[in-house]
Amino acid sequence: MEIKNVHEITININDQPYTIGVQAHHTLLDVLRDQLDITGPKECCGVGECGACTVLLDGQAVNACLILAVEVDGSEIITIEGLGGSVHLSPLQQAFIDAGAVQCGFCTPGMIMAAQYLLNTYPEPTKEEVRVALSGNLCRCTGYDRIIDAVLSVSRQQKERVK
Repeated sequence: MEIKNVHEITININDQPYTIGVQAHHTLLDVLRDQLDITGPKECCGVGECGACTVLLDGQAVNACLILAVEVDGSEIITIEGLGGSVHLSPLQQAFIDAGAVQCGFCTPGMIMAAQYLLNTYPEPTKEEVRVALSGNLCRCTGYDRIIDAVLSVSRQQKERVK
């Protein structure tokens, strides 16, 4: 069977360039998980309600389930795999562990990516600003307090490093 509607796109994911063929109806999430085996972004609701698939697209936090792959041609994408490395975690990833903000872990990649966008945009958010920024990311396990504590701890660490 011949696959029709394949479009070639070039994207940079976690500082790695890719040129791949994508079908017109595939989402960025489909391509990340199914074609490139980048499984940090999770598929959950499929309609942008849960935030489990959050990635940074050209510096903006987006739900990868809502973006068609053909729309990201020429873009820079950062997933949870691109924040730290296999040896060193990013400060935010480490803060989630230290604060006990990880339980089942399903929402964690999207939650961290949304929090990273917040910290990139507003390095010193208030507790309420963190709550609002993460309101598009659902967690059924933690109750959010430890997640907010983790984000605020990274903000404090960044502020102390600047002094």
